[in-house]
Amino acid sequence: MKFKETLLQGTLIKRYKRFFVDINYKNKTITAHCPNSGSMLGLLDVGNNVLFTKVDNPERKLKYTLQMIEVKKKLIGVNTHLTNKIVLESLEKKKIKKLANFTNIKSEAKFSDHTRFDFLLSKNKKKAFLEVKNVSMFRKKNVAEFPDAVTARGKKHLYELINAKKSGYESYILYVIQREDCDSFKIAEDIDKEYKIAFDKALKNGVKILCYDCKLNNEEIKLNKQINYEYWL
Repeated sequence: MKFKETLLQGTLIKRYKRFFVDINYKNKTITAHCPNSGSMLGLLDVGNNVLFTKVDNPERKLKYTLQMIEVKKKLIGVNTHLTNKIVLESLEKKKIKKLANFTNIKSEAKFSDHTRFDFLLSKNKKKAFLEVKNVSMFRKKNVAEFPDAVTARGKKHLYELINAKKSGYESYILYVIQREDCDSFKIAEDIDKEYKIAFDKALKNGVKILCYDCKLNNEEIKLNKQINYEYWL
């Protein structure tokens, strides 16, 4: 997924109220939208290089949007609004091997009166729901982790994927690691024990788990290679 706007570079001053970040840009302080509701654990050290875009929309109060943070010379994508766009592009280009046979892709697909999944994939009578989660946390060398904060919504999606499986659909959850310095993935049970319980139940009930990392530069973010996940019952 290529950025339409040129990425600008500055240094992080602080994040606050979840969706605001102050950035030092050309010796001035600007405030940008932070499109990430998680804790962003491990990413928010003062002075980290950041990449952001300027928004050409006169109706928006914040004229800038945070896109990536550099930690130890590695870029990490933090804009969770881009995750589904990255996945959609990958689905269309058949980059995800286990989903490559599906020919029809529908975004924001309704499953029940209270649940929509990110994608409904189909081919003839075969149908699958796909839910996507953005991953940026890295605490142990080479291991990406999710979630970085308690997520009731994420837990609900796992149980609903189980329900979809029981209703005759294939069910998938795809963890998109917006960084390229990890070779394995695990659930951060110490941060959200209830999510780990739901994850284990999803696996037992036939929900398929996929993990991919990304390649990032100042022009684009794209899905890269499949990553193994660590799992113990």
